[in-house]
Amino acid sequence: MQEKNKYRIFLSPPYQSGEELSYLKEVLDSNWLAPGGSHVRQFESKLKVITNRSHCVALNSGTAAIHLALKTLGVGAGDAVICQTFSFVATANPIAYLGAYPVFIDSESLTWNMDPELLEKAIIQLRKNNIHPKAIIYTHIYGIPAQVEQLVRISEEYHIPLVEDAAEALGSKIGTKSIGQFGKISILSFNGNKVVTTSGGGALLTDDEEVANRSLKLATQARNENEAFSHTEVGYNYRMSNLSAALGLAQLTKLNDWITQKRKIFEKYKNINAKTDLVDWIEDSKGIYSNRWLSVFTFKSKSKQEKAILNLLQNKIECRRVWKPLHQMGIYENQKSFLSGISSQLFEMGICLPCGVGLKDHEQEEIIHIVNR
Repeated sequence: MQEKNKYRIFLSPPYQSGEELSYLKEVLDSNWLAPGGSHVRQFESKLKVITNRSHCVALNSGTAAIHLALKTLGVGAGDAVICQTFSFVATANPIAYLGAYPVFIDSESLTWNMDPELLEKAIIQLRKNNIHPKAIIYTHIYGIPAQVEQLVRISEEYHIPLVEDAAEALGSKIGTKSIGQFGKISILSFNGNKVVTTSGGGALLTDDEEVANRSLKLATQARNENEAFSHTEVGYNYRMSNLSAALGLAQLTKLNDWITQKRKIFEKYKNINAKTDLVDWIEDSKGIYSNRWLSVFTFKSKSKQEKAILNLLQNKIECRRVWKPLHQMGIYENQKSFLSGISSQLFEMGICLPCGVGLKDHEQEEIIHIVNR
């Protein structure tokens, strides 16, 4: 009960489409409660359409998807994997699962995502030291699309596979192309705070049939075909359940509506600057469409950022700083990094404000008032 009353307004709580019970009833009536099943296949099919991918493997988390992506690309002990430093820790942890190590790349100021210039400099420097990275993982942070065209060019020029961490970006677009199709492998997350949730879940997307088949095998304990209990390699229990997929199907019916609402909330927060020039933000540049998973701003004054966070929390309104750069984490602080200082500055000055689809107008007005005050 105490945890329930911790906040009056949560940062990004799940929202229901109204169709969840109907979809869940179908699963319960079929009694297919195990991983896999018809709803999992339907969910995968819809995700393939949204992202324009040939193959989709629904899993129990986005982290599992990154793990399998790296595994299928041949990443192993002692290998280097280039990774965006301004991201949630789950972007990097699967690198460590495999005994490999991350090389962190800082952000650029246009989108807050991986800096293509720094990436190319890093690859050149690493090669001079006889280090040949096995993969590049970049993120669309907070649903803001990265500079994909440049990242893809570098990936192809230096023959390093690109893994697109689109965990926060379902429904975001570059031109007419949906995020989730820019890389050899892409991953999605359906954690409880995402625009679409399956309570916990993720997906691996690719156009490579071999990668998809290999990922599915590894996700189901690496069973040998036609020999259900014969195993010649280590696998994982990563497959999505039919119940989770049913939730996802119900949620996808409202994806576009919910992104529209998320974007509306973000636009309204700009009123924070109506009286004072207090915060900055990333606008959608030409051809870019962000799902605005979280409404993220940077203060121009550190002291005002700290006061705003304190005042919101004292009023039981959940807010938080932005992601701490991974190269500053105790577990990764000794890893090689190519830095510009932008991610560290974002961490020092940034704030994530409540932006759940169900956020009421008067609640948002209260938040804006408290921040301005």
